[in-house]
Amino acid sequence: MSLRAWFRSAAHPATVRRAWMTTLTVGSLLIAINHGPAILSGHLTRERVFQIVLTLVVPYLVSTASSVSTRNELG
Repeated sequence: MSLRAWFRSAAHPATVRRAWMTTLTVGSLLIAINHGPAILSGHLTRERVFQIVLTLVVPYLVSTASSVSTRNELG
């Protein structure tokens, strides 16, 4: 699969929708586990906000890569 085809598959609406649902579910759970006490106590630093953003990016990328791989196998 070419890089162009990979990105086209990654941008497919079903892939994006699945990745966002995974991000909201898994990302929210991980944020609550890893950063919940700091959020509730108001101790949000710039570094922690960066970590929270990464906590959301990772499930999005994993879900996208998995969906593209599955589409490639079935295609």
